[in-house]
Amino acid sequence: MSSAAQVLERCDALAAISEETGRLVRRFATPALREAVDTVGGWVRDAGLAVREDGVGNLIGRRGEGPALVLGSHLDTVIDAGRYDGPLGVLGAIAVAERLGERELPFALEVVAFADEEGVRYSTAFLGSSAMAGSFDTTQLGSTDAQGIAMAEAIRAYGGDPDAIVSAARAPGDLLAYCELHIEQGPVLERAGVPVGIVTTITGQNQVDLVFRGEAGHAGTMPMQRRHDALAAAAEWIVGAEALARGREDLVATVGRIRVEPGARNVIPGSAALSLDLRHTDDATRRAAVDDLRSQAERIAAARDIALEWTLVGETEALPLDPDLAGRLEEAVRATGTPVARLASGAGHDGVAMSALAPVAMLFVRCEGGISHNPAEAVAEADVAVALDVLERFVVSLA
Repeated sequence: MSSAAQVLERCDALAAISEETGRLVRRFATPALREAVDTVGGWVRDAGLAVREDGVGNLIGRRGEGPALVLGSHLDTVIDAGRYDGPLGVLGAIAVAERLGERELPFALEVVAFADEEGVRYSTAFLGSSAMAGSFDTTQLGSTDAQGIAMAEAIRAYGGDPDAIVSAARAPGDLLAYCELHIEQGPVLERAGVPVGIVTTITGQNQVDLVFRGEAGHAGTMPMQRRHDALAAAAEWIVGAEALARGREDLVATVGRIRVEPGARNVIPGSAALSLDLRHTDDATRRAAVDDLRSQAERIAAARDIALEWTLVGETEALPLDPDLAGRLEEAVRATGTPVARLASGAGHDGVAMSALAPVAMLFVRCEGGISHNPAEAVAEADVAVALDVLERFVVSLA
């Protein structure tokens, strides 16, 4: 069996490990993630690496001495996920380690499976990589999930040690570089007709929670002119946010969650709470858009005589990836006879956190239809084969 075929077979095996029957759900510190990590840990050992886990649950396989070149990605998923976002990068890293065999390298080689990148359970993106990078916010340990389980409690039940998370941080000198293989999650490579692409920048992001607070009332007796309808205000703002993003090149804005209270058919909505996810590879453009959207929300609220609450939940600056590592990836791509494509990533990745420790590089693999965070995720074995060839050449180029 080829390395690429084995990677895809292992992706299929992991896709069967889920919290739910009928769809792939694998959140942080759950029994499903525990089973997946134990399974992957066995494959890492078979590749000849010593295996350990740190306090937050990151799986780390290592071979060799000195500063480490880290290859990896994450094993947690979104709700109703595809099988390649995250696991492809981990399993691809294992395959490269296997292909290198006993080849001596002047640095250590590490394969890492981060415990939580998606942040579904506790709304904490890059939880695993932030622990490794030394940027983990220990106040998060007291946060609770939808079932009221505190993060610290969940980590202990999982087999981790919340008291050891701070000591899990790596020193910058410990790492030579971090490189991640990932599906593109977009249509650029498919349109270009190429199997892989070199990532130039990871987009900057803002996450905002906002609440329009109006006044609940009887749907049949309150005249339209006297209503303070929170949902109508939210709807007006959502359409405005979409229009603003469509009018600015490469800006994307998403309202992915809305909660209406009281939530009855015959009651005027008294409050509407919603989320905003805003992204752009240029930080100034992104921040200007955030300011404009907040101004729009304030104008809408004032015109309807309702209150507005605006909370910045998180902000991540755009990350230009290391040009030297990108150049080595380009040489490796050319050596396979593949045309070179460069593109930005509109999604966030663990490389954002890892950039505090070491230079970062990313290689994208073409995905069918640009579909991700969806069970329809699909990659071609031939494209994965090219990616593994590129990664192996990349590792050797650093020797």
